[in-house]
Amino acid sequence: MRCPKCGSRDDKVIDSRQSRDSSSIRRRRVCLQCAFRFTTYEQIERSDRRVIKRDRTHEPFDRRKLVNSLAKACEKRSISLVTLEGAVDGIVHELETSGREVSSTDIGTKVLEKLREIDEVAYLRYASVHRRFEDADQFVDAIQALGRRVKRDSLQRELFQEEQAVHGSV
Repeated sequence: MRCPKCGSRDDKVIDSRQSRDSSSIRRRRVCLQCAFRFTTYEQIERSDRRVIKRDRTHEPFDRRKLVNSLAKACEKRSISLVTLEGAVDGIVHELETSGREVSSTDIGTKVLEKLREIDEVAYLRYASVHRRFEDADQFVDAIQALGRRVKRDSLQRELFQEEQAVHGSV
C-alpha cells in the first residue's frame, strides 16, 4: 500500500475490523516513513457484474460510483459515512443476488429505498435526478409520496402566476 502523503510503500497495519455485514475489512495503517495514518478497505473484487445503462450500453459495476452518488445526495446533511457505507453494502448485497447484469434503473430504485430510510432531503435530491424531475410539481408529488403534507403559501401562487404572465402559460 502506498502512503497518500509521502508515497512510501512501507506501512504497518495497526488495526483491522470487519464491516457489519462481513463483506469488507477496514484496515488502519501508519506509514513507517512519515508516520501518517490512513485507512484502507479490503473486499472481494467482483468484476463480472455489469450495469445496463438507460441508453442500453453496458459497463462494469463500480462501487465507487454508487458511493459517490449517495454522498452527493447526502451532501451537507448530518449523515455519517458509516451510515452511507452500510447503505452501499446493503445495495451491493442485494445486487449480488440479482444476477450478473442489472439495470441502472434498478440500482437507482434500490438507492431511493435506502435513502428514504436515511434522510428525506437526500431522498428528494436523488429522486430529482433519477426520475428526471422537470418542474416543481414533481417535487410536490414526491414529497406527498413520502407522506408529508405540502404547505401552500399564497405568495407562492402569486409568484407562479406572475411567472406565467411573463413567460406565457406552461
